[in-house]
Amino acid sequence: MIIDCHGHYTTTPPQVGEYREKQKEAVAKDPDFIGEKGQIIISDDEIRETIEKNQLRLQQERGTDLTIFSPRASWMGHHIGNEHTSQFWTEHQNDLIRRVCDLFPKNFAPVAQLPQSPGVDPAKSVPEIVRTVEQMGFIGINLNPDPSGGHWNGSSLADRSFYPIYEKMVEYDIPAMVHVSAACNECFHTTGSHYLGADTTGFQQLMMSDVFKDFPELKIIIPHGGGAVPYHWGRFRGMALDQGFELEERVLNNIYFDTCVYHQRGIDLLLDIVPTKNILFASEMIGAVRGVDPETGHFFDDTKRYIDGNTALTAEQKQEIFEHNSRRVFSRLQIPA
Repeated sequence: MIIDCHGHYTTTPPQVGEYREKQKEAVAKDPDFIGEKGQIIISDDEIRETIEKNQLRLQQERGTDLTIFSPRASWMGHHIGNEHTSQFWTEHQNDLIRRVCDLFPKNFAPVAQLPQSPGVDPAKSVPEIVRTVEQMGFIGINLNPDPSGGHWNGSSLADRSFYPIYEKMVEYDIPAMVHVSAACNECFHTTGSHYLGADTTGFQQLMMSDVFKDFPELKIIIPHGGGAVPYHWGRFRGMALDQGFELEERVLNNIYFDTCVYHQRGIDLLLDIVPTKNILFASEMIGAVRGVDPETGHFFDDTKRYIDGNTALTAEQKQEIFEHNSRRVFSRLQIPA
């Protein structure tokens, strides 16, 4: 079986965007506006159409079986409005993911967005973890290390304010994918510098901290191939040694990297540097890069080809990356027969 650990619902019906625009209009007039959750009226047939013509079609064309599915990352928008804005928006987004997975239980498994907001205690996201895991059967969360949207003026992932989230993750045995949302700072391109810089920053914060000492069972996924981490593994090893510890001992029992790297040589580098047991297959389709590579004639985000094309991996190692590692990391994953 081939499990894609990183997919987002980027093709939602237009009613979702319309709801969000109304939220934005309300908080633009009054930043303290609370409002209410309200409703987004979408039929099952509308959801089916958005999935069947897009993610499900590409699953079938590219030979993958199941996508671990979460709300659209660039739309999480934790910097928009206030904590109430984020709470209502997050609940709707997670409700939609649950509906997709109910309609296509063999093809999608749910991961939750959190209602983070700048300046708000991360512990306030714990009730949504409880709701989505206990009541809705979610198997993981996305954790934003920068709810400010590119200003980086909040707490590090090493800060104890995140410990209630880590405690709940360990209790439920669920992983978190470290994933920022859209950048509102014009210095950063959202899916380029902001995403990849945040991957690197999240790794740096955690490796230099006591988080994995305090939570030895914690599971963290760094997406997009780890940002700059594999390319600069020597730099991180050197910094670790300067601080008196071994990088591999500090991080490789807890941190995993996905394969959202969009060329063969990049994947080959990742596979050469990071142990196979720490790599999860992923494509992030339909996501940040949607075009065809003119050098190969194939879609950039058709990442299965890059794993298949790596000649150094054994068949057993490929299956670990395609399936077994995701089953281990997402231990709550249950796939219908």
